[in-house]
Amino acid sequence: MTATSFSQLDALEAEAIHIVREVVAQMERPALLFSGGKDSIVLLHIALKAFAPARLPMPVVHIDTGHNFPEVIEYRDRIVEEHDLNLVVGSVQEAIERGFVREEPNGSRNRIQTPVLLDTIEKNRFDACMGGARRDEEKARAKERVFSFRDEFGQWDPRNQRPELWSLYNGRVHQGESIRVFPLSNWTELDIWDYIDSRGIEVPSIYFAHERDVFHRDGMWMAANEFCSPREGEMIERRTVRYRTVGDATLTAAVLSDADTVDKIIAETAATRLTERGATRGDDRVSEAAMEDRKKEGYF
Repeated sequence: MTATSFSQLDALEAEAIHIVREVVAQMERPALLFSGGKDSIVLLHIALKAFAPARLPMPVVHIDTGHNFPEVIEYRDRIVEEHDLNLVVGSVQEAIERGFVREEPNGSRNRIQTPVLLDTIEKNRFDACMGGARRDEEKARAKERVFSFRDEFGQWDPRNQRPELWSLYNGRVHQGESIRVFPLSNWTELDIWDYIDSRGIEVPSIYFAHERDVFHRDGMWMAANEFCSPREGEMIERRTVRYRTVGDATLTAAVLSDADTVDKIIAETAATRLTERGATRGDDRVSEAAMEDRKKEGYF
């Protein structure tokens, strides 16, 4: 008899597949959040594997700020076509044009994603939305259950969550309520990259080291582009950088890096002592409780 090995990644994958299947079994109208970022890529890969060879039994949703990195949108569209996915886009730009939300003076659209997300959930009557958030990313996310209950206003109350003993998940909701589900809760950034490497998953080129025009702001390297330009005293420089996370282009920074392969990214990630959100996301630097405040408003 030949012994088979069951690695940590295999255990994490099995747990995530179980959670994804549990969502589809319990909920009537589930959806999967897919932005083209590395965590949502891994989650989509796991969801496709959970139901293979059948088609994914739920739509994928992207809340599009309009302030995107083109490499990520190109990747999103290609994957949607490749796997014949049903893509639902909640457009922040469209919401601005019809007066549903108002753009902030600083030009960022990160915070006004939340009402667009809630509107998209309500219009499509989604009772569960799965996302790729991980507990190691940020302290507010470390509080989150795998099945995170949201009230009829889409808001999160960390004191009003359900026990998840023995990996038993309660998805019961009343009309208007919903569940946010995080199958990758117990993963780390290093686990994500190890999984991408072991499964041979393609990711957008923006995650690998490349030359880009950037400028230094608040200790971060911001890309100079149509959405974000240097202020007085900030100089554009040509640097070799990569992105550890992708989001609103006005608030997401790059890191100086020469990691142009997955192996080099794994080595770099193993050595770092600062989470990708802490290192590169300006929206999390508004206050100590910035993420928790947004989550209480309905942010993913």
